[in-house]
Amino acid sequence: MDAVPEDHVVLVDDSCRALGLAPRATVHGTDTPLHLAFSCYLFRPTGELLLTRRSLTKVAWPGVWTNSFCGHPRLEESFEQTIQRYAAHELGLGADRIEKVLPDFRYRAEDSSGIVENEICPVFTAVTSEEPQANPDEVMDHHWVPVADVETLVRTAPWAVSPWMQLQWPGVLHALRNPGGTAGAEVRGGPTGPTGVEQT
Repeated sequence: MDAVPEDHVVLVDDSCRALGLAPRATVHGTDTPLHLAFSCYLFRPTGELLLTRRSLTKVAWPGVWTNSFCGHPRLEESFEQTIQRYAAHELGLGADRIEKVLPDFRYRAEDSSGIVENEICPVFTAVTSEEPQANPDEVMDHHWVPVADVETLVRTAPWAVSPWMQLQWPGVLHALRNPGGTAGAEVRGGPTGPTGVEQT
């Protein structure tokens, strides 16, 4: 069996069945294969959302404002473990009250340079009482923003945020306004595996 790359993504089919692994550094290009990811919207206890601006060194959508952080689960890693890993690496903080709000989100988008994102990307919310200590390799700027202002931003200037945030925000906002619905779903996968990927 081939060695598992330390930093990898899980390649999946349309039914989210795992097909294999690929090094994360090489998977995003002009013909990016479908793979597993996540998005997280991180809130203060007082309700503001952390918006981040992607580093200019990012391969896809450099310098673009987006949700708090995104990433890719590794093989045999739960979404909760992945979210904690990325929160620590990108923002230097921990995440509490992790809730899955859009379990079936999927999108494909192409940036101005031709780089493609092609992901099955469950969406989560979380809460932190800590202040970000941003990793400059990942995040070049950040702001805590009231939800009403985020709603206005996405509605009136959708081009100002990442395409995945533009598509995710209506569902995230619905979950915030309707607690106890999709929000609060189990973070870990069920019989399909630790990340919700059906094993083949």
